[in-house]
Amino acid sequence: MKSHKLTYILTCCCAAFLFSASLAKSADKIAALKLPEVKASSLPPYYSTTYNQPDEPKNGQLQIGVTYTLWIPEGLKKVRGIIVHQHGCGSGSCTGSVTAAHDLHWQELARKNGCALLGPSFHQAKEQNCRLWCDPRNGSAQVFVNSLTKLAEKSGHPELATAPWCLWGHSGGGFWASLMQLAYPERIVAIWFQSGTAFGYWKAGDIEVPEIPAAAMKIPMMANPGEKEREGKPAKGAWGGSLDMFKSYRAKGAPIAFAPDPASGHETRDSRYLAIPFFDACLNLRLPDEDGAALKVISMDKGWLAPLQSTEMPQLATEYKGDINQAVWLPSKKVARVWQQFVKTGEVDDNSAPPSPTEIKVDRSSGTITWQAAIDFESGLQAFIIERDGKEIAHLPEKENKRFGRPLYQGMSYGDTPVLPLAEFEFIDKTAKKGKHHQYRVIAVNTLGLKSQ
Repeated sequence: MKSHKLTYILTCCCAAFLFSASLAKSADKIAALKLPEVKASSLPPYYSTTYNQPDEPKNGQLQIGVTYTLWIPEGLKKVRGIIVHQHGCGSGSCTGSVTAAHDLHWQELARKNGCALLGPSFHQAKEQNCRLWCDPRNGSAQVFVNSLTKLAEKSGHPELATAPWCLWGHSGGGFWASLMQLAYPERIVAIWFQSGTAFGYWKAGDIEVPEIPAAAMKIPMMANPGEKEREGKPAKGAWGGSLDMFKSYRAKGAPIAFAPDPASGHETRDSRYLAIPFFDACLNLRLPDEDGAALKVISMDKGWLAPLQSTEMPQLATEYKGDINQAVWLPSKKVARVWQQFVKTGEVDDNSAPPSPTEIKVDRSSGTITWQAAIDFESGLQAFIIERDGKEIAHLPEKENKRFGRPLYQGMSYGDTPVLPLAEFEFIDKTAKKGKHHQYRVIAVNTLGLKSQ
């Protein structure tokens, strides 16, 4: 795996999911947001394409610019699907999202399933209304589809233009995903609603009420608001909207789960430790065996069920004694176990050590040590320990940042993306004695503190 240096330091802002009553009338007069530069985004295995904000947008045309960054696992011959990591509203969320496709943990999910990882970054200025992009009917759906065609051409992977999607959406990104679900149900493998959905807004009449096709109720879904969003929020907010959507969709027989995080508010925190196994299970169940074939249909009888807002261990659907149409649905026993842990404490356990680093190289003239590292699929990577002649000389990073959940080697933003500058698999030993032969060892540490061999 290659690591790449990013060029600017970024402090990510809170992803606000607040909408005004009407859309901005003259978005073309507002200066577009300047995103931090990411040099690696245009170098394989990264590919990018940008839609620029039009000077005089036509009716139905997207009024806000957007850059899509795609990562494809090296050596992958054919992309089976695209995992879309869609940020929330506000300029802080937009700039923080430029690293989404560079996230090592999400890349491991993509690699495991033969998929690409896509990180959209809208150029939303502070003054612009989020619904100009998070309501896909305002042009962002068409730009998204067109951009996949462009990325297919740039990458030499024509199948990207028609590959199915896993949609992860935070806040306004969840709003966007919930409406994309209704417009493109045949293209969507699964959806993760991270503190956001449009359901409460169309139910309240704040936006045009969409038609819900039957195919949309066949898509596996997970609604994940934070427990701290529960108090004092209207039905169309992150908590109320997510809960009402779950009840309505589950009554229609949809495979949907409700997974409130008892330890978070609107921030994403440690939701990835449930989201990644959820998507992994859904990709395994739904991706077709043959190129171009339709997505496989979920077998509801093979799922696992649990009472709504409980912390009980789910049961096989065929053995569940409660009301099936009000129960949380989960795709596998493994996901059921992880879900139970998550809704009880906000944490997920893992007893397996991370893979050992490989290809350790030392440039003795500069003291630079580099290595490669496979990513711990269950827990991600927190740190690396550097030993010289059997003694620890460095712990990377030097300081742990637990502000938004478990500390990750790449850092963690409010919106579940790495922070800039991205940490590389590199260390410079400035205290080595010149002319002396040293032996070095690199040890990986996952986010639960377990060390590699």
